[in-house]
Amino acid sequence: MQPVKLGTIKKNETSCLIFYIKNNLAITIDALREKFVLPSNCHTMQQFIANKSTLHNEVAHALEKIKKTPEHYDLIDLNKVQWLAPNPDTRKILGVAFNNKGIRKEAHFDAGCPNYFLKSASCLNGHKQPVLIREFYGNTIPEPELCLFIGKSGKNIKIEDALNHVFGYSIANDITSHGMKFSLDSLAVTRDPKIMRPEYTNWRKSYGNDENDLYFVYHTRSKNSDTFGPMGPWITTSDEVDNPNDLRIHAYKDDKCFTDDTTKSYTFSIEELIADASRFFTLETGDVISCGTAAKGNQDFPNAHRNVLLNEEECTIKISIDGLGTLSHPIKHTN
Repeated sequence: MQPVKLGTIKKNETSCLIFYIKNNLAITIDALREKFVLPSNCHTMQQFIANKSTLHNEVAHALEKIKKTPEHYDLIDLNKVQWLAPNPDTRKILGVAFNNKGIRKEAHFDAGCPNYFLKSASCLNGHKQPVLIREFYGNTIPEPELCLFIGKSGKNIKIEDALNHVFGYSIANDITSHGMKFSLDSLAVTRDPKIMRPEYTNWRKSYGNDENDLYFVYHTRSKNSDTFGPMGPWITTSDEVDNPNDLRIHAYKDDKCFTDDTTKSYTFSIEELIADASRFFTLETGDVISCGTAAKGNQDFPNAHRNVLLNEEECTIKISIDGLGTLSHPIKHTN
């Protein structure tokens, strides 16, 4: 059966679900419905994810027919569309910090579990859409990642059942401003010794006289500013991805590769992330888990993405993942 790749574009000032055909051509859900019998209540990615069990096989068979005689159908040229993030109606975007063996080894304290943060849906950005960097953001870096979309809601999901909750996989760039992370998003306080508790400092190195000093970092502006969530262009359904724990990831600044890594480098597997996250958060249909940064560099970029400062020059970032496609977006400086 033909792989099903789905995306979302902007058409007539609203989001429009599309399906990839071939040769940079796609078909909209409305054009597909004109030729094939499909439910009338499915117009968006969120609706398709929620109804995958009844829609997937029908759509896959339809796409196979279209591929054989594309000239008989009303197809769209992907060079002429405005991309949106694959699922603009996503409710939760769960990021996973330091989920890479190469960078996690820097930790002098490790709780032995995934470390999460949230990204807002308002920062989502589509394929080929610009990421806007303002001067006061300071040093800002790309973070190429595999992301997954939840297809079946769940709580306290077992590891052995975790992949059954995945609708599909896509590509994400977790844009991060270190300039804001360690300034506007940070707070250092000196707490009254009378109210100090062991858990305040047990997680970090001891520094003697400053044991009453506490440091807080909140990933808000630094990871959630507008356009900081490029994602897409496609979601590839999970049945077309044999092993999400063995996917090659390349990232480029213009034509220079700065990351060559694999999801084998993840500290916690895809199954472990889903199972662990569901202990704390009910994973709902359409939710996203951005699984962790591909962080292996090369001779020109020994620290991979951390050698790429988006605030220093405008460029184009491209991220490719085997079988999923390529996410590309220009970096633009603005006031």
